[in-house]
Amino acid sequence: MSSFKPNTLTLAFLAAGLTSFNLYSAEAEENSPAADEEIETISVTGFRRSLIDSINTKRFSDTVTEQISADDLGALPDVSISDALTRLPGISAVRTNGQSGEINIRGLSGGFVATTLNGREQVSTKGERNVEFDQYPSELISSGAVYKSPKASLLEGGVAGTVELKTASPLSIKEDYKLSANARMMKNDRAEEVYGAPSTGNRISVSYQGKFLEDTLGVAVGFARLYQPGVSTQFVGLRYDGEKDVDNDLDELIAEDNAKDQATIDGQDYDGCPISCERLSEGFELQHKGGEETRTGYMAVIEYAPTDNFTLKADFFKSRFNSEEFARGFRVKLDPTTAVTEQLIQDQGKYVVGGVFKRRSTGNNTRVESTNDNNNKINNITSYGINADWQISDNLNLNIDLSHSQASSDFRNGLLWALAAEDANADKPVVDSNVEIFYQLNGLELPDVGFNQADDFTDINKMMVSKYGIYPYVYKDKLDAAKFDFTYTTDIDFISSIQAGVRWSERTYAADRSVYEYGSDSSFLTTQPPLKLTEDMVTVVDWQDEFANFPSYLAIDVDKALAAWFPEGTPQPVQTWGNAPGVINDEEDITTQSDYSWSMIQSGEVYEDVFSAYIMANIDTEVFGVPVTGNFGVRMVETDQYATELKDVDGNVKFGAQYITDNAGLVNDQYANQIRGISYRDYLPQLNLNFQLTDNDYIRFAAADVMSRPPINRLSAQTSYNINLTNGHVTGENKNNPELTPFYATQYDLSYERYFDDASGSLAIALFYKNIESAGIQDIAIENFDFAGNGFPVPEIVFNEDGVPKTTINKTYNLAVNDDQGGYLRGLEVSYTKIFTDLPELFSGLGVNLSYSYTESEISQIQDLDGDKFNTSLPGLSKNLLSSSLFWEYQGFETRISLRQRSKFVSDQTAINSQLVNYDAESVVDYQASYQFNDNLSVLFQANNLTDEPTKTYFGNTAKTGTLQYFGRQLYLGVNYSL
Repeated sequence: MSSFKPNTLTLAFLAAGLTSFNLYSAEAEENSPAADEEIETISVTGFRRSLIDSINTKRFSDTVTEQISADDLGALPDVSISDALTRLPGISAVRTNGQSGEINIRGLSGGFVATTLNGREQVSTKGERNVEFDQYPSELISSGAVYKSPKASLLEGGVAGTVELKTASPLSIKEDYKLSANARMMKNDRAEEVYGAPSTGNRISVSYQGKFLEDTLGVAVGFARLYQPGVSTQFVGLRYDGEKDVDNDLDELIAEDNAKDQATIDGQDYDGCPISCERLSEGFELQHKGGEETRTGYMAVIEYAPTDNFTLKADFFKSRFNSEEFARGFRVKLDPTTAVTEQLIQDQGKYVVGGVFKRRSTGNNTRVESTNDNNNKINNITSYGINADWQISDNLNLNIDLSHSQASSDFRNGLLWALAAEDANADKPVVDSNVEIFYQLNGLELPDVGFNQADDFTDINKMMVSKYGIYPYVYKDKLDAAKFDFTYTTDIDFISSIQAGVRWSERTYAADRSVYEYGSDSSFLTTQPPLKLTEDMVTVVDWQDEFANFPSYLAIDVDKALAAWFPEGTPQPVQTWGNAPGVINDEEDITTQSDYSWSMIQSGEVYEDVFSAYIMANIDTEVFGVPVTGNFGVRMVETDQYATELKDVDGNVKFGAQYITDNAGLVNDQYANQIRGISYRDYLPQLNLNFQLTDNDYIRFAAADVMSRPPINRLSAQTSYNINLTNGHVTGENKNNPELTPFYATQYDLSYERYFDDASGSLAIALFYKNIESAGIQDIAIENFDFAGNGFPVPEIVFNEDGVPKTTINKTYNLAVNDDQGGYLRGLEVSYTKIFTDLPELFSGLGVNLSYSYTESEISQIQDLDGDKFNTSLPGLSKNLLSSSLFWEYQGFETRISLRQRSKFVSDQTAINSQLVNYDAESVVDYQASYQFNDNLSVLFQANNLTDEPTKTYFGNTAKTGTLQYFGRQLYLGVNYSL
């Protein structure tokens, strides 16, 4: 062992104490025992083997890390890699449609998590940065790691941590070849209650690894296909965007018209409604969701090592996720501020959570819509690269890596809505205005709901299709990168090697919006008349189980309805101005009926060019007889980010106004094409120290500065402004902003790890602390903003409809900025794995795998959903996480039951719009049993979500119900074969 050099180590400790540092993930480096030592070998298979492999990798890692390992390709039983990752301490997942998707690490949401595949940055199909892990089949992943402390040689970008996924390395297998095949049938036990939803599915995978040419050439290929029903039954509460004085206690203040603009109450501005107004919900939805999801994955690796000092490796990964989903039921729009209301029920004297809402004869759109929506999504991920590793000399190694990652998402939100008519057979049908809705929320239980039109909802002599719409969201994200790393082995006692390297990457993100609408969701239009339904188009659907008390509805065959409504073919969506101000030609097109300028403004590109360089020293020494390993170094990151922008310049040539033509041929002269962005440089120092107290006891310390860039979609440039001709008020907004900067944190880790003598498990206790500078993005309102001084073409005088001049007055500019809600995030993690090998033979395969984490933060964030403000914790933060597995293996039989529990947390949820909501605590139980007939053949049974645990959300407090969603149990029966 190298001797101790006090001066150098002192410098390292001094740096840790006096400099801010950054911690995140690293690749596990196994320290092999000397060849002449005797090594006790215990032969185990299945779940036990994967646990021991993971423990050993964690033991010899030079950073704070958690590991999962498959004993072979296809051996992980999980539907996606996210299910496997959530068994690790401090890791949780957000369930989307019953599937684990986004990963949360140590109380931070997916936007703070960096993800690599074979060491390369991955782009996302989500239109953000956080990877959707359900896109990655577990059958094609050989190992996964969650790195909680970084080292300078690793990619920046994870304040929460970094997830590293790896595919096969065929030259590393012991055998000449391996062949594995899996086939499973699956069933969702809740699918039968959803009309038209398939109830069964399947999973198939096959993989091959082989070595040729005297073990100098390795080849691996893999294929995995998942077909499963997508099923849920749900109630969705909509945001509280209405405000009304339901108590009528300030009528005297609104007696005069000018009170709305001038009065103040308790020193606060009165803007359209008294401060004592109550908040009312937009409405709610009752839905059956069904359909089918198909995920197909491919993997290929070629590894060539013609000499002992050179290896060339090329790998390819592709995943395609195709979802065809329908949503049927009711969409209730209360239009609460103008409806006739009775018997209102309030919570906390502020929120209306129930009552009777009636439609006024005029000026009000309270209604119940029968919904038959189709939401189709196609996601594609492709990642490939080539890596050359050359040991130039005994001391110098060069590694070159070239890579490409791209993702695309084509989500088509299609809707078909129907309303009750007085008489659907009339020559000119009219909407039945006799609408009376009763509802009462019951917190996290299903609400009470009643409609006076309940009988009409299954009567084709009443119901008519009133609106069709389709709103595609198309995202494309691609990244090219090149990386050069050098490692120089030194003869210095304290430093075993020095690493240095550089990396270039170019990323392009593009968003395209388009639209087609026909009809209205609140009335019947004369120019776009409603559709009369026929018997062959509809089926009456009844609710079942918990939802059985809700009224039946008509399931409409969308294809037949559209064929009847558009006999010459259903029009397709386009990116268009519609009838937006500034259109200078008068094309006759159905898309010109509304202002669709958002489809142009919200389409655009973001560019991100990054250059990084690092230097790092690897430590190998002794301190007072205690072996010490680790590393210290610094990573420099230089970023250029910019975005295209359609900026509203009101047709002013001075500000660059151009003729911009949309896909429908409409020309607009109001806007100018611009590019806007910033550049910045960061230095991220880090330190990792590992102390081996005994052969089995380790203490780790890590400190680092870390960063996470803003979501890529929030870097779009979408600036707009408006001049109110009535009063001359100038307002504007920039809800996305290419000048947003990264989120930064300084973090520390301290852990103790004990590895048991008989290779039967481990105990680990870890403390962590993060000092976060900024935890999110908020919209701020800048009052009296100088629009003209900031490049907006604002004249001094405008004229109203009557030609009366009005002086322009600078008002509010809403801008997305990095928030200043910094503070600490800290926690404790405990993990314990034990295989009871000392028990009698029958029970020697009994074991437990437990992990618990506690996380707390002083950071809270104010959420504003259309004026409804409430405080939330950090997105992704659950104070308590528990993952536990009890397993038993005996003579080829293996059984395991697992429980994942997380306390309440905050995350995004999509209803009509994306909104941040509170998730209630949840407990998910999975069960698995298998039997190994021989070395080649085994059978498997799985039951996921054994207790049919629903997802329950709310807005700020449980009285304001968000979503109550039931997914059903997924049951699998399969066979595995390997050679």
